Amino acid sequence: MPRPITLFTGQWADLSLAKLLPLVKKMGYDGVELACWGDHFEVDRALAERDYLKEKWALLQKHGLSCHAISTHLVGQAVCDLIDERHQAILPADVWGDGAPEGVRKRAAEKIKATARAARKFFAARPASPGGEDWPAVVNGFTGSSIWHALYAFPPTNQEFLERGFTDFARRWTPILEVFEEEDVNFALEVHPTEIAFDIASARRALAAVKQHPRFGFNYDPSHLGYQGVDYVRFIREFGSRIFHAHMKDVWWGHGDGSVGVFGGHTDFTDPRRYWDFRSLGRGDIRFEEIIVALNDTGYRGPLSVEWEDGRMDRIHGATESCQFVRQLEFTPNQAAFDAAFAAKK
Repeated sequence: MPRPITLFTGQWADLSLAKLLPLVKKMGYDGVELACWGDHFEVDRALAERDYLKEKWALLQKHGLSCHAISTHLVGQAVCDLIDERHQAILPADVWGDGAPEGVRKRAAEKIKATARAARKFFAARPASPGGEDWPAVVNGFTGSSIWHALYAFPPTNQEFLERGFTDFARRWTPILEVFEEEDVNFALEVHPTEIAFDIASARRALAAVKQHPRFGFNYDPSHLGYQGVDYVRFIREFGSRIFHAHMKDVWWGHGDGSVGVFGGHTDFTDPRRYWDFRSLGRGDIRFEEIIVALNDTGYRGPLSVEWEDGRMDRIHGATESCQFVRQLEFTPNQAAFDAAFAAKK
């Protein structure tokens, strides 16, 4: 069967889930990837309230929708980051607390552990469906990074300095990953600028830092690789067994006026001077046909989750056309050799 096409709700958290889900169905999606902000998936309520998860699944079923992953990007960012005032805007009040950086990082780590426990309860409560659901439970998210500020090696930055960042990542995330192991849930890092892994080389190094932990893998998103000049198809072929979830997201690059480079020039999204910007699927420079082939070749059978961002377009129009775009690309892999019909019968 073709993979389910879902919508990541993170960019729609201004809408309640009750208002969003009928719109998701109308736009043509099979399900959602629930963000852990707004009222879409509330970790504390999932763990504390007896009927919360049952009601969440009932709401999904009411609109004929599924869910295959939840996402905790905002809290995850604070686990390793050098905390500043910007983080207060994205964190729950109980994680931010008094804003003292180490306290924020520790509380964020505990919240991610709680998210693993909530995810296990959520997916264990999933109503039975025809054909069953055999894709592992997944939490997508960010890790943050204590060394992102050292991206450009000046003042001169040696490998010993950088290695301390990967050691810090391993120290903070290994205990978290052990909880994911206990709960039989996978954590999928979205490889992305500002994270400990932002390209193929740093993804390899992050895996090595946590000693190839079986619960640590990736939420594949080509958009954050493409504009950096990273081979986003090669990423699939290199890390195929570690791709626990996949975002469908488009971007273009090389379309500015030449005054802004890949680092963004301290400009806002949609500024016409920018070198790169996110686009509605099919309107950017990502080669999705090659992505689908590579995902098929490496055996990925999870959802294709549209993360829709395009500051130049109405989001309902854009998310609708993006769903149609992915559905046209998606196909069930062939189960037989293409030339088997030519074989002589015996």
